Amino acid sequence: MTGAVRQVAAPMHGPSRGSGLFYVMGPSGSGKDSLLRALRERLGHDDRIVIAHRYITREADANEASVALSPEEFHRREALGCMALHWHSHGLHYGIGIEIETWLAQGLRVVVNGSREYLRHAVARYPALCAVHVRVRPEVLGKRLRQRGRESEDAIAARLARATQPFDVPAECWLVELDNSGNLDDAVERLATIVAS
Repeated sequence: MTGAVRQVAAPMHGPSRGSGLFYVMGPSGSGKDSLLRALRERLGHDDRIVIAHRYITREADANEASVALSPEEFHRREALGCMALHWHSHGLHYGIGIEIETWLAQGLRVVVNGSREYLRHAVARYPALCAVHVRVRPEVLGKRLRQRGRESEDAIAARLARATQPFDVPAECWLVELDNSGNLDDAVERLATIVAS
């Protein structure tokens, strides 16, 4: 079903509870990729922050830190336990590699590009994570989706409707709201403060 999110279990590797894991999520067009790219560009040599690549079964565009995999290769890696988190949405498979376990064990702060619909499963695996919900005003979101040029007007309308729908936030989840409707630099500064906290 288009737009459905299917939860897929992944085997646990190591004792990590997700302390130091920052799970950035928000509707398509909210500017998550721009935020993560700008944050990455700010990092100095000694900053103990890693922004994880996301694996996806489509070609990555220039603005996102994603690694494109064929569906076959994605499923192969999933079966081998190479994905710490993975989900299916809008006909595509998304994943975060198991390498984040090593980074967390080293005491690094790890930032991942996640999914609102998958949040409860991410919290079940990493109960100490910090969820960062990126939101934008509807008129700004619509403009960004049209500028991106990936989807039809009907698809954009569906995404706009979905952006305002509530999503499941576990009671124990540490959730921070981040408005990205205005100046990107301001939002990046706020994200950097959250990750450093």
